[in-house]
Amino acid sequence: MVVASPLCTWLVAACMSFSGDNPSPAAAALPYSSKRFSRSARRKLSAMTSLYGSGIITNLMNSLEPCEEYYKSKPVSSSFSIFGYDNRIPNRVNRSAQKGKAMAVAVQPAKEPTTKKKPVTKKRRVVVTGLGVVSPVGDVVDVFYDNLLEGVSGISEIESFDCQQFPTKIAGEIKSFSADGWTAPKLSKRVDKFMLYLLTAGKKALEDGGVTADVMKELDITKCGVIIGSALGGMKIFQDAIEALRVSYKKMNPFCVPFATTNMGSAILAMDLGWMGPNYSISTACATSNYCILNAANHIIRGETDMMLSGGSDSVIIPIGLGGFVACNSLSQRNDDPTKASRPWDVNRDGFVMGEGAGVLLLEELEHAKARGAKIYAEFMGGSFTCDAYHMTEPHPDGTGIALCIEKALAQSGVAREDVNYINAHATSTPSGDLNEYEAIIRCFGDNSELKINSTKSMVGHLLGAAGAVEAVATVKAIETGWLHPNINLENPDVGVDKNVLVGAKKERLNIKAAMSNSFGFGGHNSSILFAPYKD
Repeated sequence: MVVASPLCTWLVAACMSFSGDNPSPAAAALPYSSKRFSRSARRKLSAMTSLYGSGIITNLMNSLEPCEEYYKSKPVSSSFSIFGYDNRIPNRVNRSAQKGKAMAVAVQPAKEPTTKKKPVTKKRRVVVTGLGVVSPVGDVVDVFYDNLLEGVSGISEIESFDCQQFPTKIAGEIKSFSADGWTAPKLSKRVDKFMLYLLTAGKKALEDGGVTADVMKELDITKCGVIIGSALGGMKIFQDAIEALRVSYKKMNPFCVPFATTNMGSAILAMDLGWMGPNYSISTACATSNYCILNAANHIIRGETDMMLSGGSDSVIIPIGLGGFVACNSLSQRNDDPTKASRPWDVNRDGFVMGEGAGVLLLEELEHAKARGAKIYAEFMGGSFTCDAYHMTEPHPDGTGIALCIEKALAQSGVAREDVNYINAHATSTPSGDLNEYEAIIRCFGDNSELKINSTKSMVGHLLGAAGAVEAVATVKAIETGWLHPNINLENPDVGVDKNVLVGAKKERLNIKAAMSNSFGFGGHNSSILFAPYKD
């Protein structure tokens, strides 16, 4: 917007009040003072005087001099439009006129009001058409969820390195994993495990979604993207590089920097597929996956893409990863009975159990999915994020950030509160975190007698940046099958926790109307996303 200078405003006013060589009596009566003009303005006026003659300029300047009301008014601001005043100013002008003071007002011709109607656009719906997972209880989606329904725990003693020096010696470690057939052998030897898990889960999601080689040929690759995040990236690659540097920089892996960064997993998957749409990685600690899923869905809703791979991957069950969380005093030390270590909401919980893996969802625009005859698991309804703005590792004691996130997710998605009857909770098995989330959930949904809550982490541990995606896969499978997996190890619920709201030690049937999946991360990052059965 261009704002007229005071000099321009006076010129316009003068043109309307000055006629011929004789200014109006009121305008001529106003004293002219050169002090009221800037130095540059006075120089320009002097040049005009010498060029056209002093008499004309003197008369012109007398007519240009603003009235006293101008100097009493505020500087150019929202009270002024470019050519006139708003509704408040005319009252002051009228009062001035009644007192015998003149004021030149630039009049703008009245314009016919024009109303441009925004064209009605149909909101693009987002559906889940493929699922891929790599986890401590299985790397095939159906096997993964069947094991969850049977209460199979993936927590065991760590075998990949000697951890006798640590007070925690257990984790949700993936014992046997092969990327054969999913990644090139040379790449498999070079990249970090978090990237192998990501590439494998991503391609499995495509396969599960029926995206065959023939389908790939028909896709608009500029409207296909990848947003798969990681909380900690390639920590093993970086740790190995530091050890090599102790000998010489020449011993370092030349790929250590790119393979350690969190974005490179999404990038390499896109290179492999040839997808040229949005591609990046979000890293918000343990809330990473939900952030990626919601952002991927938003690209589809805005019409920027038709298909997105989204989720998260992490693998930091290594000395520096284990040691770091031990130093935070965050981990369970129930080494004598690993399968009983992760126990969300139980009064005897003593910290979370580290896990590793990846989860990827294939999100697709509804009409695009229908056009290719894709199987639709569920519809993605929306979600939201908030920040506790409270503490680096502890949640807000009142759960205000969590409750706000849930409320915003409901508002953004348009899902009715009474329709949400299943929540896959973040519930990590920490003393304060579990209760804060439970209380926030009850605050938001306590009136719903059908509400059921469970925690996938009771069986797989905490997969950090991958947790939300793996739990989103479990949530979608719950919608598809109508079965909720149990909360294992919930033997004695904490004070204030209603065990009737929590799923028990055995799987339970539920006709899910809408489901919410929560993820919260260090730094106070809160995220809630919603899924529902697809209805045409």
